[in-house]
Amino acid sequence: MGEVRDGTRSRDAIVEAARALTIATGWDGVRMGAVARAAGVSRQTVYNEFGTKAGLAEALARREVDRFVGDVRALLRAHGDDVRAAAHATISHTLTQAADDPLIKAVLTSSRGGSEDLLPYLTTRSELVLTEATEVLLEWADGVLPGADRNAVAFATDSVVRLVISHIVLPGAPVAQTAAALADLAVYLLLHAVTQAHTG
Repeated sequence: MGEVRDGTRSRDAIVEAARALTIATGWDGVRMGAVARAAGVSRQTVYNEFGTKAGLAEALARREVDRFVGDVRALLRAHGDDVRAAAHATISHTLTQAADDPLIKAVLTSSRGGSEDLLPYLTTRSELVLTEATEVLLEWADGVLPGADRNAVAFATDSVVRLVISHIVLPGAPVAQTAAALADLAVYLLLHAVTQAHTG
Protein backbone atom coordinates (compact mmCIF):
# COMPACT_ATOMS: atom_id res chain seq x y z
CA MET A 1 0.00 0.00 0.00
CA GLY A 2 1.37 3.43 -0.90
CA GLU A 3 2.02 5.81 1.94
CA VAL A 4 -0.51 8.57 2.40
CA ARG A 5 1.17 11.78 1.27
CA ASP A 6 -1.08 14.38 2.82
CA GLY A 7 0.11 15.13 6.38
CA THR A 8 -3.32 15.58 7.91
CA ARG A 9 -4.75 12.48 6.27
CA SER A 10 -1.68 10.51 7.33
CA ARG A 11 -2.01 11.67 10.93
CA ASP A 12 -5.75 10.90 10.97
CA ALA A 13 -5.14 7.45 9.50
CA ILE A 14 -2.53 6.69 12.16
CA VAL A 15 -4.81 7.77 15.01
CA GLU A 16 -7.72 5.80 13.56
CA ALA A 17 -5.49 2.73 13.23
CA ALA A 18 -4.38 3.16 16.85
CA ARG A 19 -8.02 3.39 17.91
CA ALA A 20 -8.95 0.18 16.07
CA LEU A 21 -5.95 -1.69 17.48
CA THR A 22 -6.70 -0.47 21.00
CA ILE A 23 -10.24 -1.81 20.70
CA ALA A 24 -8.91 -5.13 19.40
CA THR A 25 -5.97 -5.68 21.74
CA GLY A 26 -6.10 -3.12 24.55
CA TRP A 27 -3.65 -0.22 24.65
CA ASP A 28 -0.93 -2.31 26.26
CA GLY A 29 -0.94 -4.57 23.21
CA VAL A 30 -0.63 -1.75 20.66
CA ARG A 31 2.73 -1.60 18.87
CA MET A 32 3.93 1.28 16.73
CA GLY A 33 4.84 -1.06 13.86
CA ALA A 34 1.35 -2.57 13.82
CA VAL A 35 -0.17 0.91 13.84
CA ALA A 36 1.99 1.88 10.89
CA ARG A 37 0.96 -1.20 8.91
CA ALA A 38 -2.73 -0.67 9.64
CA ALA A 39 -2.49 3.00 8.65
CA GLY A 40 -0.58 2.26 5.43
CA VAL A 41 2.44 4.34 6.42
CA SER A 42 6.00 3.61 7.42
CA ARG A 43 6.93 3.06 11.04
CA GLN A 44 9.21 6.09 10.75
CA THR A 45 6.22 8.23 9.77
CA VAL A 46 4.44 7.22 12.96
CA TYR A 47 7.48 8.21 15.01
CA ASN A 48 7.90 11.44 13.04
CA GLU A 49 4.28 12.40 13.70
CA PHE A 50 3.98 11.40 17.35
CA GLY A 51 7.49 10.84 18.71
CA THR A 52 6.60 8.07 21.16
CA LYS A 53 3.75 5.78 22.07
CA ALA A 54 2.83 8.31 24.75
CA GLY A 55 2.58 10.97 22.03
CA LEU A 56 0.26 8.70 20.08
CA ALA A 57 -1.82 8.17 23.23
CA GLU A 58 -2.12 11.95 23.60
CA ALA A 59 -3.37 12.24 20.00
CA LEU A 60 -5.85 9.41 20.43
CA ALA A 61 -7.13 10.92 23.66
CA ARG A 62 -7.32 14.31 21.95
CA ARG A 63 -9.57 12.87 19.24
CA GLU A 64 -11.84 11.19 21.77
CA VAL A 65 -12.07 14.33 23.89
CA ASP A 66 -12.82 16.50 20.84
CA ARG A 67 -15.61 14.11 19.88
CA PHE A 68 -16.95 14.13 23.43
CA VAL A 69 -16.82 17.93 23.79
CA GLY A 70 -18.55 18.36 20.43
CA ASP A 71 -21.36 16.05 21.54
CA VAL A 72 -21.74 17.90 24.84
CA ARG A 73 -21.91 21.28 23.12
CA ALA A 74 -24.55 20.08 20.65
CA LEU A 75 -26.72 18.51 23.36
CA LEU A 76 -26.60 21.59 25.58
CA ARG A 77 -27.57 23.85 22.68
CA ALA A 78 -30.40 21.54 21.65
CA HIS A 79 -32.21 22.11 24.96
CA GLY A 80 -32.02 25.89 25.02
CA ASP A 81 -32.48 27.32 28.49
CA ASP A 82 -34.12 24.23 30.02
CA VAL A 83 -31.31 23.59 32.51
CA ARG A 84 -32.45 20.22 33.81
CA ALA A 85 -33.30 18.81 30.39
CA ALA A 86 -29.93 19.92 29.03
CA ALA A 87 -28.05 18.53 32.03
CA HIS A 88 -29.90 15.23 31.96
CA ALA A 89 -29.53 14.72 28.21
CA THR A 90 -25.83 15.52 28.32
CA ILE A 91 -25.02 13.38 31.35
CA SER A 92 -27.14 10.46 30.12
CA HIS A 93 -25.54 10.57 26.67
CA THR A 94 -22.05 10.74 28.14
CA LEU A 95 -22.57 7.80 30.52
CA THR A 96 -24.26 5.71 27.83
CA GLN A 97 -21.60 6.47 25.25
CA ALA A 98 -18.84 5.57 27.68
CA ALA A 99 -20.57 2.32 28.63
CA ASP A 100 -21.08 1.33 24.99
CA ASP A 101 -17.89 2.69 23.43
CA PRO A 102 -15.46 -0.10 22.56
CA LEU A 103 -12.43 2.15 23.03
CA ILE A 104 -13.47 3.10 26.55
CA LYS A 105 -14.18 -0.57 27.27
CA ALA A 106 -10.74 -1.55 25.98
CA VAL A 107 -9.11 1.16 28.06
CA LEU A 108 -10.95 0.26 31.25
CA THR A 109 -10.23 -3.46 30.92
CA SER A 110 -6.54 -3.10 30.11
CA SER A 111 -3.79 -3.11 32.71
CA ARG A 112 -3.84 0.05 34.80
CA GLY A 113 -0.37 -0.18 36.27
CA GLY A 114 1.88 0.19 33.26
CA SER A 115 3.65 3.39 32.26
CA GLU A 116 2.03 3.16 28.83
CA ASP A 117 -1.51 2.85 30.18
CA LEU A 118 -4.01 4.88 28.14
CA LEU A 119 -6.52 5.37 30.95
CA PRO A 120 -4.92 8.53 32.43
CA TYR A 121 -5.00 10.25 29.04
CA LEU A 122 -8.76 9.81 28.82
CA THR A 123 -9.78 10.38 32.42
CA THR A 124 -7.37 12.14 34.75
CA ARG A 125 -5.58 14.55 32.40
CA SER A 126 -7.14 17.84 33.49
CA GLU A 127 -5.98 19.66 30.38
CA LEU A 128 -8.05 17.25 28.32
CA VAL A 129 -11.39 16.15 29.72
CA LEU A 130 -11.85 18.24 32.85
CA THR A 131 -10.82 21.65 31.57
CA GLU A 132 -12.46 21.41 28.16
CA ALA A 133 -15.73 19.89 29.32
CA THR A 134 -15.95 22.46 32.11
CA GLU A 135 -15.32 25.30 29.65
CA VAL A 136 -18.16 24.09 27.43
CA LEU A 137 -20.50 23.94 30.42
CA LEU A 138 -19.42 27.38 31.58
CA GLU A 139 -20.07 28.80 28.12
CA TRP A 140 -23.55 27.25 28.17
CA ALA A 141 -24.30 28.39 31.74
CA ASP A 142 -23.30 31.97 30.89
CA GLY A 143 -26.05 31.94 28.30
CA VAL A 144 -28.83 30.23 30.25
CA LEU A 145 -28.06 31.67 33.70
CA PRO A 146 -27.12 35.30 33.06
CA GLY A 147 -26.09 37.11 36.21
CA ALA A 148 -25.21 33.94 38.12
CA ASP A 149 -22.17 34.02 40.39
CA ARG A 150 -19.31 33.01 38.04
CA ASN A 151 -17.22 31.37 40.78
CA ALA A 152 -20.19 29.32 41.95
CA VAL A 153 -20.99 28.30 38.36
CA ALA A 154 -17.36 27.30 37.81
CA PHE A 155 -17.45 25.17 40.96
CA ALA A 156 -20.75 23.58 39.91
CA THR A 157 -19.62 22.68 36.41
CA ASP A 158 -16.23 21.40 37.59
CA SER A 159 -17.92 19.24 40.23
CA VAL A 160 -20.44 17.77 37.80
CA VAL A 161 -17.76 16.90 35.25
CA ARG A 162 -15.63 15.23 37.94
CA LEU A 163 -18.60 13.20 39.13
CA VAL A 164 -19.55 12.10 35.61
CA ILE A 165 -15.97 10.99 34.97
CA SER A 166 -15.91 9.05 38.24
CA HIS A 167 -19.11 7.22 37.26
CA ILE A 168 -17.60 6.36 33.87
CA VAL A 169 -14.51 4.85 35.48
CA LEU A 170 -16.36 3.12 38.32
CA PRO A 171 -20.13 2.84 37.67
CA GLY A 172 -22.20 2.56 40.82
CA ALA A 173 -25.74 2.22 39.47
CA PRO A 174 -27.65 1.87 36.18
CA VAL A 175 -27.03 4.74 33.76
CA ALA A 176 -30.62 6.05 33.91
CA GLN A 177 -30.54 6.25 37.71
CA THR A 178 -27.10 7.88 37.81
CA ALA A 179 -27.96 10.38 35.07
CA ALA A 180 -31.16 11.45 36.83
CA ALA A 181 -29.39 11.91 40.17
CA LEU A 182 -26.48 13.83 38.65
CA ALA A 183 -28.84 16.04 36.64
CA ASP A 184 -30.72 16.91 39.83
CA LEU A 185 -27.42 17.72 41.52
CA ALA A 186 -26.32 19.86 38.58
CA VAL A 187 -29.55 21.86 38.74
CA TYR A 188 -29.17 22.31 42.49
CA LEU A 189 -25.60 23.57 42.17
CA LEU A 190 -26.38 25.87 39.24
CA LEU A 191 -29.45 27.35 40.93
CA HIS A 192 -27.32 27.90 44.01
CA ALA A 193 -24.99 29.92 41.81
CA VAL A 194 -27.92 32.13 40.82
CA THR A 195 -28.95 32.55 44.47
CA GLN A 196 -25.38 33.42 45.44
CA ALA A 197 -25.36 36.21 42.87
CA HIS A 198 -28.50 37.75 44.34
CA THR A 199 -27.50 37.42 47.99
CA GLY A 200 -23.72 37.94 47.71
